[in-house]
Amino acid sequence: MEFGYIVAGFIVGALVGLTGVGGGSLMTPILLLFFSIKPAVAVGTDLLYASLTKSVGIFAHGKLGNIDWRMVKLLAAGSIPASIATILFLKTIDVQSSSAVSTIKFWLGIALIVTSVAVLLRNKLMQLAQNGRWLSEQYVAPGTILLGMILGALVTLTSVGAGALGVTALIMLYPREKITTIVGSDIAHAVPLTLVAGLGHASLGTINYGLLGTLLIGSIPGIYLGSHMSSKVAEHWLRIALAGILIFVGTKLVFN
Repeated sequence: MEFGYIVAGFIVGALVGLTGVGGGSLMTPILLLFFSIKPAVAVGTDLLYASLTKSVGIFAHGKLGNIDWRMVKLLAAGSIPASIATILFLKTIDVQSSSAVSTIKFWLGIALIVTSVAVLLRNKLMQLAQNGRWLSEQYVAPGTILLGMILGALVTLTSVGAGALGVTALIMLYPREKITTIVGSDIAHAVPLTLVAGLGHASLGTINYGLLGTLLIGSIPGIYLGSHMSSKVAEHWLRIALAGILIFVGTKLVFN
């Protein structure tokens, strides 16, 4: 079983390196469907997994000047309070109960379906965004905080959203920013968000630390290999395949 976790970590790490799509949209469903990990434990473990793996990205993007710290602060102003509020709500219920399990699976499925749409339409949205603003300048800051609130609640509940959804929404809010700045800022925001959400899940007792360590053994070389292969692989077809997988898994979780 441990070897299976290492393989899963490697596959997810490689796909994240190749496509840039957050590990939560891949790792959590794998833990649920292939290893029968309880939903709350899968979400909690994956949150700390994401925080540790993406922290490496902060140093890489920071050195390249790809982080807009004002954007990060606005996102965090919405996401951190929303994440804490979601954790406080989860403390009031039994996260292992059948109703809580069903709720987490349902919202995870919805998040995966929306993520798949974001993956498919990202390039199209980039083209549309470059033709003009979706919001006037005065609403960009409040819109960024609102986006942070949505991501904070969604990520804490499902571990999905900080990657593909965050980047897609930021493209629409900041059409004149370089995509490297948006990706770098999104990663910089995802680290404190997933850390706060992960620590919140730790207080709920929904983290499997042995599983976390085993996943990291596979994911670190996977991310390294995927990142170096990204320029040699047709990303367009990878994104289509990835979106198809997310739609299939999301639909399975929603309707089961």
